Amino acid sequence: MNLNRSLQVIDAQIHIWANALPENPVHWQIKSFLAEDAIVLMDEAGVDGAVITPPSWCPEAIDLARAAVRQYSGRFAVMGLMPLAQPVETSCAQIEDWRSEPGMLGLRFSFRSKAVQQRLQDGELEEIWAAAETAGVPLTTLSPDHLTELGHIAERYPGLRITIDHLGGLGGSTSSKDAEAMTHIPDLLALVKYPNIAVKASGLPGYSAEAYPFPVMQGYLKQVFDAFGPERVFWGTDISKMPCHWRECVTMFTEELPWLSEADKRLVMGEGLCRWWGWERGA
Repeated sequence: MNLNRSLQVIDAQIHIWANALPENPVHWQIKSFLAEDAIVLMDEAGVDGAVITPPSWCPEAIDLARAAVRQYSGRFAVMGLMPLAQPVETSCAQIEDWRSEPGMLGLRFSFRSKAVQQRLQDGELEEIWAAAETAGVPLTTLSPDHLTELGHIAERYPGLRITIDHLGGLGGSTSSKDAEAMTHIPDLLALVKYPNIAVKASGLPGYSAEAYPFPVMQGYLKQVFDAFGPERVFWGTDISKMPCHWRECVTMFTEELPWLSEADKRLVMGEGLCRWWGWERGA
């Protein structure tokens, strides 16, 4: 467990799965990575809790996530998936009581498919954003090519909390590294004016061609931190894509960033995320 008990270390994004190889070859190519496997590695690395994003390649993923919440009290929560291809009316009805299920914090959407991108651009998803705002359901998004549109959504729905995954990019899912992987940063920084947008600082080692402590990525992280501040930047890993140990993902932030104060660390490493997404770990 975490040696510094004043610091709550919460990973903003991990996947668990069973009986299926990840479709993306960047992820660990193993057929199962279960909650009990994650707990062992989390304890070794000093990670107190993690938010599970059920992966698309595992049909059982949401059931595994729910079971993890039940079995390991306070260690896991879930950002659930909802297929954007289904009728909007169905999605809105599901959103109304989305957070009533134990451990369910909000929803994660990906805008990578052409069909979803078209629906986004045509305004067909507006009722979903409105329903999530009304129900107090926060969203996380994988949307590197649609950062400007996310700003427009944030402006139209100021009560909707939106978190942008992986420092605005794909989190190591491409061959681009370092500066080539960070060309979107100006578009991300332009969103700081929307107080209902936050950023996951997740997956950073996966962007880098360097070795630990990934100094080039530290520079981009500081740009984002200076813009959004400690209450809107959340540490995370997407651990099954990382080229290093979970502990190094932690210490990159806790030991290698002299500009991050102790108060800032408490927010970035877990407290800010729990506040933003409403995770009451002791409840």
